[in-house]
Amino acid sequence: MDIWQETFPLRFGNIDQSDRLTLASTFDFFQEVAINHAENLGVGRESLARTGQGWILSRITVLLERRPKWGETITVRSWPRGWDRLFAVRDYDIRDASDTPIVRGRSHWLILDIEKRRPLRPQGVMETLPLNEGLDALPGGAGALDARDGLDKAAERQARYSDIDYNGHVNNARYVQWIQDVTAPDILEKADGMRLDINYLSEIKSGETIELWTAPMGDSAVPDARAIAYEGRRQEGGQAVFRAELRVR
Repeated sequence: MDIWQETFPLRFGNIDQSDRLTLASTFDFFQEVAINHAENLGVGRESLARTGQGWILSRITVLLERRPKWGETITVRSWPRGWDRLFAVRDYDIRDASDTPIVRGRSHWLILDIEKRRPLRPQGVMETLPLNEGLDALPGGAGALDARDGLDKAAERQARYSDIDYNGHVNNARYVQWIQDVTAPDILEKADGMRLDINYLSEIKSGETIELWTAPMGDSAVPDARAIAYEGRRQEGGQAVFRAELRVR
């Protein structure tokens, strides 16, 4: 299938105190359909593993234009959009019962040499997949984020069993849970819409302690939004392992 879609009821575990979809659950939905579509297209986990390769999420932007409520039926869709240098591009959207897109996303993935932990050029895999030309969920999303000055340390998190996925490192959606947990709850609960840009810079292994740094940022391009910058750093050495920017309205 050129476009993969699955329909879900919005469950109790997908909402916060406002009774609406959370960012972290959005990432869970997107991850699920991307994995299932890759398997359907013959470039899933086991297929790539036979050649010593694997998919690694490098960047993603998710825009919630409306947050659906508990009990709503949503359709989550995903499709490949070709490649950009070393990145394989994949788009997403979530549609409500009236088939209106209410959430949109764009992600950039790397194909990794599992043994050497080095990225490979994606053309050999991507040339076999549909390009879906012109079907752009979020043009301009999933860009590189620059380091920011003036961040303050907000918390520490040690990667535990429930953070680690099949690949042996912290799952991409868990980073979003960490971001949610160092954000004032009322900011998230009151938000009618939000956008999260996140860059995954280095994998986090079980037992590693990560310092979470954050600060508000000026955002003249979106004057009615509250904007917050985040960075995760290894406690030992201070290496940045992710950067993110959240905008809520």
